Amino acid sequence: MSKPKTHISVSHRTEGAFLVVIPHGRLDAAETPVFENVLATLLQGGPARVVVDCAGVSYASSAGLRVFLSLAKRTKTAGGCCRFARLSEPLRELFEISGFISVLEIHEALESAVQ
Repeated sequence: MSKPKTHISVSHRTEGAFLVVIPHGRLDAAETPVFENVLATLLQGGPARVVVDCAGVSYASSAGLRVFLSLAKRTKTAGGCCRFARLSEPLRELFEISGFISVLEIHEALESAVQ
């Protein structure tokens, strides 16, 4: 039996002092563990300054939101920060409805998030 195709892909790069994480696709209950595993690998003993470029996130379930909140708490606890940039329209609406827009650090542009 073949493995089901994932609906999330994650790339990353370093920009200045920040690790920029770039998810593309859906962060639903099935795909969130993939994203969590990538984040855990990227953050192992490493950067506590993270920017998540959310332009390519078309959907996030409550599980996806939990990962974003957990990432923000983890980086803050490590003495760093977590910023979210370029929210897609569906994700912006979800952040507004959930109240995350006032809890998490949101930037319109990636350039301002990595400063």
